[in-house]
Amino acid sequence: MLPHADEAITRDEKALILAYDHGLEHGPVDFEPVPETTDPETVFELATHDAVTALAVQKGVAEAYYPSYEDDVTLLAKLNGTSNLWMGEPDSSVNWSVDYAADLGADAIGFTVYGGSNKEVEMTEEFRDAHEAAREHDMGVVMWSYPRGQGLKNDRSPDTIAYAARMGLELGADITKVKYPGTPEAMEWVCQSAAGTKVVMSGGSKTDDRQFLETVESAMNAGGSGLAVGRNVFQRENATELLDALEAVIFEGATADDALGEMSSAGEERAGAALD
Repeated sequence: MLPHADEAITRDEKALILAYDHGLEHGPVDFEPVPETTDPETVFELATHDAVTALAVQKGVAEAYYPSYEDDVTLLAKLNGTSNLWMGEPDSSVNWSVDYAADLGADAIGFTVYGGSNKEVEMTEEFRDAHEAAREHDMGVVMWSYPRGQGLKNDRSPDTIAYAARMGLELGADITKVKYPGTPEAMEWVCQSAAGTKVVMSGGSKTDDRQFLETVESAMNAGGSGLAVGRNVFQRENATELLDALEAVIFEGATADDALGEMSSAGEERAGAALD
């Protein structure tokens, strides 16, 4: 972990990473709620929002779309990933090199490590190679730290998620993405376990506006440094309004209630404009 290595993908030491690697990880089913998001350009447009500090995508999407948005979007190259068709022990293939990502203009890399998987040793060695190559290019490093595998009894327990956050520190990540452990107290322990490494909460499956914003507020109050989110943004018809609300909670210290109030006002204005 190097001081300021993540500057390009943070704002005021906080991050809102918009993740759009779902087409590989989950398949097109994730785009069904808002079919327009099947087109990566729709999500690249969302990523131009001031709240978004980086957009995480796989190689093919980056190649095809990032050159048109390089002035308005910060690219986080998600280096590894595997399809939901894979039925083996949790693992992710490395799909592009750090050098290639740097040539394309990426400011940081993202890399999944499944701690506890039978493939953990190979994955951490692959992370090592990617991490050291990223440092040669002065790129930030974000670890998707997801304990998972047949040997784990509970991959969502607070102690397991704290371990995941600690792995980010021990292996050299600048930012570690983890699942929310369920309570503010547990999240505080997770962040303490990460010591100097920034911890961002995974957005997870779509929930309602209030539940989601209250969870983000809770994570921030517990010491979190932001959010890495996909479905909870791009599966909404009001994605821009939600990004406005997230910007208020993450970067301005607003409460979920205040942010929801602003969302409601914006929605009413939008509805009124449509009637006019």
